[in-house]
Amino acid sequence: MSSRDQTQGELIVLALNAGSSSLKFGLFRAGLNKVETLLSGSADAIGEPATSFSARDGSGALICHDAEPISGQEKAFDRVSALFGRVALVWPQAIAHRIVHGGPRLLRHCRIDDDVVVELEKAAQFAPLHVPSALTGIRHAKARFRDLPQIACFDTAFHAELPDVSRVLPIARDLERQGLRRYGFHGLSCESILHQIGPDCPSRVIIAHLGSGASITAVRDGKSADTSMGLTPAGGVVMATRSGDLDPGVLVYLLRQKRFDADQLEQEIDHRAGLYAVSGLSGDMRALRKAAGNNADARLAIAMFSHSVRKEIAAMAAVLGGVDLLVFTGGIGENDPRARHEICEKLDWMGLALDEGRDRQAQNPTGADRPPVKVLVLPSREEEQMARDALRVVNG
Repeated sequence: MSSRDQTQGELIVLALNAGSSSLKFGLFRAGLNKVETLLSGSADAIGEPATSFSARDGSGALICHDAEPISGQEKAFDRVSALFGRVALVWPQAIAHRIVHGGPRLLRHCRIDDDVVVELEKAAQFAPLHVPSALTGIRHAKARFRDLPQIACFDTAFHAELPDVSRVLPIARDLERQGLRRYGFHGLSCESILHQIGPDCPSRVIIAHLGSGASITAVRDGKSADTSMGLTPAGGVVMATRSGDLDPGVLVYLLRQKRFDADQLEQEIDHRAGLYAVSGLSGDMRALRKAAGNNADARLAIAMFSHSVRKEIAAMAAVLGGVDLLVFTGGIGENDPRARHEICEKLDWMGLALDEGRDRQAQNPTGADRPPVKVLVLPSREEEQMARDALRVVNG
């Protein structure tokens, strides 16, 4: 599809969400009032023996599914490109990339040029789990989709206007001027949730994005008021392999007494912490559920996760001066009713009450009839949101 074939006000967007060992993708027809899904899929466990590649059309019907090995991100992009020839898809008119962290200078969704790439390379120090994979994706997309606008969609953009009381870290102000501040993440997820709620969104909303990475965000009148993650996506609640918030003295101890260097410290807090560390088994909540009957450490990890999320929800309610709506999203938030129950069961004092039958089926609203606080379970449609944001950027 050439640019001259474009329907007025519409844009065909290929959204790419590149992780260290995965690539999620979606092809969308983005309009001013509607985003239509034309294709969605993912390459998982890239570089591992158990690779899988699958894609579905706009109706959800499976187009392809195979376990042919994919050695790296470049090969994954080859597989995505090949779909356009095999399935007679319309050709994209723009490529949108999910960027977890843009650093202190990139706080708005934007076109990617050489200067933006330089800033992203600098920002990799803040999110070493995520940004290098995104840069790899940008390079491959530029090579395969020449002359198409490449759009950076930042997870930090939603939190760009955090109030000072939330944004400023209690450290020397000269460090703040060097970019050390609360950035916040899962912003594309938050944008997608607010879009799904629509114009009747209440004033005080808490979004609990719960997956292998997890964060809690307080939203006042559609804008981020505070969020649990800080300078990096390693902070906040306990996560699959990330520690969440730690006493800074723990880090000093590891540096001084255990002689950790920066790489060892990063491994400890990003890859060897969280649910994985506590359970000694796995960071995957599904595996912990299976083991919990006979494994006390697995039970403790689950309890610590719920405890951590519950505390953060209560804190965000304090930030907002109350809460009108709590939204669960993300892999755990959407698919684990036991987690939702465990999180909410000790928050009845703030008006949270789940209807067990509805919650088990994620049938909205999951809360009890006419409770003070409404509870919803909504999907995190990040790729769809990227298409919507890319249209805005291309339209200027």
